[in-house]
Amino acid sequence: MAIFEPIIEALESNEVRYVVVGGFAVVLHGHARLTADIDLVLDLDTEEARKAIEVLTASGLRPTAPADPLRIVDLFVENPIEFERLRERSEILDLGSTTVRVASIEDLIEMKRMAGRTKDLEDIEALRAILERRRTDEG
Repeated sequence: MAIFEPIIEALESNEVRYVVVGGFAVVLHGHARLTADIDLVLDLDTEEARKAIEVLTASGLRPTAPADPLRIVDLFVENPIEFERLRERSEILDLGSTTVRVASIEDLIEMKRMAGRTKDLEDIEALRAILERRRTDEG
């Protein structure tokens, strides 16, 4: 998903504390599915949040809370998983010429279970299959 690479590069180069969640995170873990946006959980420390908004705005984006499915970036200001835990358990994956911090499969499953929409339940099935393949490959 090259369209999101400049956003991630901007966050990484400015050392913004973030974790990618949602459909794009599912794609990055290896499930082929469509997604129209990128969902981010940010460290909501005042300075960190300000820096994140500045970086995203400078990238030509207007961050919003999740509401409009046509938005490019959704920022989660309330999250079922505390940010530090989410970040500690996240994985750093390659995305083109940069790296991206992505929620762990286990945390994504938990978040999607809480959301409970049909597409989330489908993602849970795919994520569980990816986990099972990883365990088989490691064993």
